[in-house]
Amino acid sequence: MGDFHQNGPVATLHNITKRPTEYLEAELIEFAKARPMTLILPSLYSELETDALAHIVDELRHVPYLSEIVIGLDRADPDQWRHAREYFSVLPQHHRILWNDGPRLLELDAELAEQRLAPRERGKGRNVWYCMGYTLVSGRGQAVALHDCDIKTYDRGMLARLFYPIANPAFSFQFSKGYYARVAGGALKGRVTRLFVTPLIRALKISVGNLAYLDYLDSFRYPLAGEFAVRADVLSDLRIPSDWGLEVGTLSELYRNFATSRICQADILDIYDHKHQALSPEDADAGLAKMSTDIAKVLFRKLAIEGQVLTSETFRTIKASYYRVALDLIEAYSADAVINGLTLDRHAEERAVEVFTESIMRAGEHYLNQPMEVPFIPSWNRVRSALPSLMPRLHAAVEADNA
Repeated sequence: MGDFHQNGPVATLHNITKRPTEYLEAELIEFAKARPMTLILPSLYSELETDALAHIVDELRHVPYLSEIVIGLDRADPDQWRHAREYFSVLPQHHRILWNDGPRLLELDAELAEQRLAPRERGKGRNVWYCMGYTLVSGRGQAVALHDCDIKTYDRGMLARLFYPIANPAFSFQFSKGYYARVAGGALKGRVTRLFVTPLIRALKISVGNLAYLDYLDSFRYPLAGEFAVRADVLSDLRIPSDWGLEVGTLSELYRNFATSRICQADILDIYDHKHQALSPEDADAGLAKMSTDIAKVLFRKLAIEGQVLTSETFRTIKASYYRVALDLIEAYSADAVINGLTLDRHAEERAVEVFTESIMRAGEHYLNQPMEVPFIPSWNRVRSALPSLMPRLHAAVEADNA
């Protein structure tokens, strides 16, 4: 049984009673009459070849309350695009696939690039951003959820619990973040959250002060969860990173735009497992080394926006504080693993902390050397202002590809 502890300024909606999915879905069907729902699925073509996505699609076939499913497809050639259309054709809901590598969408991307409005790099952030744009112009959903396509432990009850806080008209939440336990193969997972994000946030409290922004981030039980739901009108003014900083960057933007009383987190799944990234200690531009660097850059820039002056000495202090906090947390994780009969490799944990320590210094150097960098993709409101016809043409391009 889950607990009922509220651990910060963000409301936590627990799964205390394990309420059956069919009860939640019955209510969501009613909510959908006034607040129709859209699901966004950012996917690589390679994920169509996995058991995880096959199971997700099979589960989604039985979801009764969705008005639309928007699938962002990356890294697909023409033959793979045709296979993707067939692959997703089993979905009974209205659905559209964005062929991000197709000529129509690449032409629009080039036009945006000329205006310096396009995402700067390929990846999940870019995929999600285009899916958001299509969702806005489609207008089929007033509540929008997003989850990854590599979830090995997927259950459609997860989607119901993710949507519920946003779809229920009696609630005032604008954004719902999913959370869950990360356990697989008898071991604790979620290294970047456990060993990097949480200790870095707490180290920042020591180094720069106990800011409300840091308390806000620290209240999320799994800040790197790729699953969230949001009111559709929030998407228009939302700026997101195009790199691995997507999740933390999104939380930071919501903090800027909304009172924390409009933001919640929901327990959506008992155990979550997906494909795992390599630590990549020898290559700073790959794996968890790059992911942690991108996340740190988002945090440092947000602190600067909050008025903090960050220098090379500051980053050295942050690094030292982080290292001590992370090692202390490994002790707690080790005890937690033992009492639950799980394994934890202390050497691997401490090796990851060493790599993440290097990421902090790398991100600090990047911040100091490139002060004029624009880290976020422009909002769709800005795109509307600069190129009023682009969103209707995005809609037309997607419809033509799916015709």
